[in-house]
Amino acid sequence: MLQIDLWKRVLIWLVCVAGLLLALPNAFYTRVEQANDAVAAIEMKGETPERLEQAGQWPEWMPSGLVNLGLDLRGGAHLLAEVKVADVYAARMDALWPEVRDALRPERATIGTFRLQPAPDGQIRVKISQPEGMARALEVVRGLASPVTSLTGGGATDIVVSAEGDVIIIELSEAERLASDDRTVRQSLEIVRRRIDEVGTREPTIQRQGADRILIQVPGIGSASELKEIIGTTAQLTFNPVVGRGNDADARAGVGNKVIPSLDEEGVFYTVEAAPVVTGEELVDAQPSFDQNGRPAVTFRFNTSGARKFGDYTAENIGSPFAIVLDDEVVSAPVIQAHIPGGSGIITGNFTIEESTNLAILLRAGALPAGLEFLEERTIGPELGQDSIDAGKIATIVAFVAVLVFMTLSYGLFGVFANLALMLNVALIFGALSLIGGTLTLPGIAGIVLTVGMAVDANVLVFERIREELKAGRGPARAIDEGYSKALSAILDANVTTFITAVILFAMGSGPVRGFAITLGLGIMTSVFTAIFVTRVMIVMWFERRRPKTIEV
Repeated sequence: MLQIDLWKRVLIWLVCVAGLLLALPNAFYTRVEQANDAVAAIEMKGETPERLEQAGQWPEWMPSGLVNLGLDLRGGAHLLAEVKVADVYAARMDALWPEVRDALRPERATIGTFRLQPAPDGQIRVKISQPEGMARALEVVRGLASPVTSLTGGGATDIVVSAEGDVIIIELSEAERLASDDRTVRQSLEIVRRRIDEVGTREPTIQRQGADRILIQVPGIGSASELKEIIGTTAQLTFNPVVGRGNDADARAGVGNKVIPSLDEEGVFYTVEAAPVVTGEELVDAQPSFDQNGRPAVTFRFNTSGARKFGDYTAENIGSPFAIVLDDEVVSAPVIQAHIPGGSGIITGNFTIEESTNLAILLRAGALPAGLEFLEERTIGPELGQDSIDAGKIATIVAFVAVLVFMTLSYGLFGVFANLALMLNVALIFGALSLIGGTLTLPGIAGIVLTVGMAVDANVLVFERIREELKAGRGPARAIDEGYSKALSAILDANVTTFITAVILFAMGSGPVRGFAITLGLGIMTSVFTAIFVTRVMIVMWFERRRPKTIEV
């Protein structure tokens, strides 16, 4: 009756040993963390004696995965940013104007001359000299509309074209504004994620909150201002035709143009066309390098579309200046000497090596499509994190000791078996967190404490069933076997429903709630494993060795 096949016993103990080995690095957290950082630095920057020494602090053949500590345990920076989605509307209209101009030029016989008029952000106003041709002008401009690419914008177009006297008014449709807002926030979220990943921080939390906000939590970073420097720079790179150059910041730019300062030449301002020829969105790579004079620079390469536009423009405008604009400042404005095929180039300026490296990182990560307004920022010091760890340790130890004492007093030797399984259970939780690269938060510690109680609950169900079978006159072997068999359904029912709750919390929650859900879900799986398999193997091995005539539970 109490037979457990050898292969099952071996498999159960192998799982336990694997869990203990995976959890072991967390007992030497600082040493393993330093070794992992040194190994990563060697892979990226090469070997040095100091890095080799640090990497040797932990054996290569041992598991080196650690449980990542969350913001509330490790300290770090917390930001809540609002994406200025309306910024995109003006940029869309600036980019649309060249298409409108090219579409209207062949219709001059019908509409006469046309001229761009001053307009609010998010609108294009074009005045035509022959109002009787307005119907044709509207037809031509409406032909530039595209379907809205969103689930809620079915059947709608991206622009609305109307007339007001002799003026054509072009603006984004409401459906396109909603779709644009969603795309802008999603793109901003991904770019913020890429920028933070480029820096190499551990387990950041970057998620959308509401319609237009992004929550950013990065453990281990020095301050909120440092985090803002990483993600707050837009790094919007454009290549714009130069209209003029002067020293007057208030010079009249003309409709469709703008005046922007030079980055290196103080007091110098360039008038450039607002609509760029190529943008940084068409970049596929950017790397720090050096120019022909040995000064730090950044090389870049466009995708196929950008390379074609860049090559066509340089071929048609040899001898004209071409501004390289970074965040509304002219980095340089070289004169096009020859056709530049291939879509690659170099950005030069008064950069330091560090500045050229950071610029390359920002360009590779992409430009933020809209500005970010930081609504909330907090720096959580490591002292507060250590206080949280200490409080969590005390809570866990108190709960653990209380449970161990209760089980021993209530069930004697069987309680000792349950206590051993409970210790294995906690080790398996940490091993699983290390394996998946999970993040432990203060609510996650609460999840572990709750799991300790739930793991004992499963053993209590089994032991009480064994007691009932003994009272019914069953022999020891039969009572143990029946106890596990009859308690199994109750154990599974209780844990499955709790596991479903943990899954819902993880799917619907964010931040601390997810940290609680992760440890609770893993704890349920490990507690079921230890209660059903590990304690049973222990009891069966003891029973086979002692062969008692009677047992006390």
